[in-house]
Amino acid sequence: MFRVAVVEDEDDAADKLLACLRRYADEHDGIAFDTAVFEDPVGFLKTLRAGEWDVVFMDIEMPHMDGMEAAHRFREIDHDAVLIFVTNMAQFAAQGYEVDALSYILKPFSAAEVDRRIERAVQLRNRDAESVLVAHRGGTQRLLLRDITYVEVHGRSLAYHTSAGVVTVNGSMKSVEGELGGRGFLRCANPYLVNQRHIASVGASAVTLADGTELPIGRSFRQTFLEALAKGYGRGHAS
Repeated sequence: MFRVAVVEDEDDAADKLLACLRRYADEHDGIAFDTAVFEDPVGFLKTLRAGEWDVVFMDIEMPHMDGMEAAHRFREIDHDAVLIFVTNMAQFAAQGYEVDALSYILKPFSAAEVDRRIERAVQLRNRDAESVLVAHRGGTQRLLLRDITYVEVHGRSLAYHTSAGVVTVNGSMKSVEGELGGRGFLRCANPYLVNQRHIASVGASAVTLADGTELPIGRSFRQTFLEALAKGYGRGHAS
């Protein structure tokens, strides 16, 4: 699952980009997009977290803040997402190298132009995607770390909760924490190892994930968990 943000104040352009993404996913097995549209960059940046997006389509000419300034602020937080400018004026997009933009799409754009950018963005994210190989009764399965929301231990079994469902394998918390602990996964309670990129908020006694799932924060884990979370966000870790 690729998370895609469309930062665009023109409804027609945003709708066309979303339609292109839907069609691309329909035509390519194993590709899915989780999309969100932001009408202005201020709202987009307000809640931005490192590693939150895989691909960002950014209009350059928008009210309140232009897309180039927004892109600079975006890169201060997220260094890894694929950034693609959408603009009426090519000369502005030429500054894209300053923010490591993949490319730009010139309005009015065709579906073919968008498809080429999407294909390249998917290739880049797949190439760099980290994964873990798990073994279960049906064989082995490779899970992208970005798709794992959290891991839960039940006795001698591990349940990998992912965006596509739950994968259960034999194993221990000690083994999975050793494998994932340094890759953006944090222990919030005795039976839970959570992927920090999926954390939406942290309360006094629980952590809430982007999909609404709430996991308890164990009293003996709270200080270590919060310190590791702050450290991870500070260095812009993206799992």
